[in-house]
This record gives sequence, structure tokens and C-alpha cells, in this order.
Amino acid sequence: MESLLGKNIVELQEVALELGLPKYVGEQLAGWLYRSKVVSFEEMSNLPKNSRSLLQERYTTGIQPPVGVQQSADGTKKYLYPAFQGKFIEAAYMPEEKRCTLCISTQVGCKMGCLFCMTGRQGFQGNLTAGEIINQVRSLPERDKLTNLVFMGMGEPFDNTEEVMKSLHILCSEKGLGFPPRKVTVSTIGIIPGIILFLKESKCNMAISLHSPFDEERRSLMPIQHVYPVKEVITAIEQANPDRYRKISFEYILFKGINDTPRHVKELARLLNKIRCRVNLMRYHPLPGSPMQGSDEAAILAFQRGLNEKGIIATIRQSRGLDIDAACGLLSTKALLKDQ
Repeated sequence: MESLLGKNIVELQEVALELGLPKYVGEQLAGWLYRSKVVSFEEMSNLPKNSRSLLQERYTTGIQPPVGVQQSADGTKKYLYPAFQGKFIEAAYMPEEKRCTLCISTQVGCKMGCLFCMTGRQGFQGNLTAGEIINQVRSLPERDKLTNLVFMGMGEPFDNTEEVMKSLHILCSEKGLGFPPRKVTVSTIGIIPGIILFLKESKCNMAISLHSPFDEERRSLMPIQHVYPVKEVITAIEQANPDRYRKISFEYILFKGINDTPRHVKELARLLNKIRCRVNLMRYHPLPGSPMQGSDEAAILAFQRGLNEKGIIATIRQSRGLDIDAACGLLSTKALLKDQ
């Protein structure tokens, strides 16, 4: 049956009218789906019993709790959610002193083939619907504590642009979950049509996976460079002229002996000198069977210092969940293999 989670207020009003119910039932449904903690139609107490019966005959709420969880000593929790056809997706909850962030997924697997990504090893298995994306927030046990959302989990958001944009609208709408757009960040490897649409129709923040300022080197790490070179990505952002309140950041994983030299600092600063942004430096934690190694702490600090000296704001992202399946896609890969 069709799920109601993931439908916007107009679509929920249409559902009500199609069932012969008053249009305002659509708003009542939105309240129950997005601002309450009920999971079934039976719990929607302000709807008449016959209305609840009609809904139950034709639809499901689409609200599904996680089916598994791993907890790290640092408080990070990685939740496993069911998806279509026996597949699984992940959402990582990361509590800190002043904020609590949820990292959510947009696809099952990924087709982009980045050399350093565990999700890509699954291959692409399908796009999540807006409802399946929102469910990771809606069904999170710590939902009431959330301050920030990041679309940095499994999959490439702008390879599923329509459902991602719909989910963002509902997450940030007053008729949805009411999340502040400035507390939501979408990460992309640089799919230009999706970037342009996102900057036009959303007020959320954006992060771009960079990882090397040199064409050939980035191409070896990220095949998307063949299609959308990072220089064209930066030009597209400049032309979109994002407002000064929107945060634009570039993610940069440091690989030992590959992309962590002064030469990289110099070119990265040259590449980004016309755009208002920051660079998030990240430690690499090797995947099973990977020959790549992360840069040591001295190299990471030197890289940060080099960028700062050239006028580029650079921060070092704290590693989380290292004592559990920290790599994005690792927990769901294990669950998938277990069920095969």
C-alpha cells in the first residue's frame, strides 16, 4: 500500500478529498505524521473512526522504527533502518555538548564509485523516497534532541534530486517537521544540475566533496570528475551567487602521501580564493582491504595551518564512532550480507 509519510500538505489534502473526507483532514494528517510521535492511524484521535478505517484500507503511515543500532563509547549511535526489498540504510546520530546531529541517507548503495567510500562497494541498489528519507528523522529515538541534519550518509543526494528536494521541503516546512534550513546541510560530490536547483529552491547549507584540487588526481579518487570537473562546480556556485547566510563548505579527506602536501595547499587556496567558503579537513580511516592510509596528525595540522595562512578558513572534523562500524555503509553492508 502507498505510504503517506513523504507527502506534502497539498498531497495530503488531495488524499483526504479522494477518500471523500473534508480537505482539512489533510492538515490533521500532516500534524500527526510530522509533529507527533504516533505510528498508526488508530492513534490519530481527532479523526473519526470511519475516517481512520478508510485511511487504513488504502494507505500505510510509512513510519518504520530502526531495526538495529550500534553505540560508540563517544555516544555516537548508528541506526539501521529497513528499506525496500529487504535492503537496509543507515543514519548516524552524533550527540555533542551544544548540538546533536543526524547524518541521513538518500540512496541504498551508490553508483558514483569513489575510491574511499564503503557505500560504493554495495553498488547502486535504488533511490529512497522522500518518505524513507524523512523516516530516518521521524523515527529516531532521539528526535527531540536534534539540532542539526546532514545529508552525508549513504548515496549521492543529487543523484536522487527530486526526492531529496521534496524531503527538504517537508523537513523545513511549518506544515512538516519545521526544521530551520540553516541547520540542514546537503553534501554532494558535485553534480552541477542538482547544485543549481538546490541553490535556487532551498535555503539549506551545502558541502562539496573535493579531496584534491588537481584534475587527474581527483579523477582517480572520484570518477565524477570526468563528468563534472571541480572547476566547473565552483563556477556554477559562483554564478548562482548564494546568499551570504548560506554556508558553503568543501570536504577534504587527507590521504597519506597522496593529497596532503604544500603543493596541494597552494592549489586549493588558488582554486577557492573567489568563493566565500570553508574547508572541512577529515581524517581517513581505512576501509577493509583498502591500501590507502590516512595522513598523520602532524600533516593534518600543517595542512590546516597552510590554508589558514592563505586566508582559507579550515577546520578539522572530529572523528566519531571509531569503535563501531564507523565507515558509512559498513553496517548496512553487513546486515545485507547476513540476510543473503
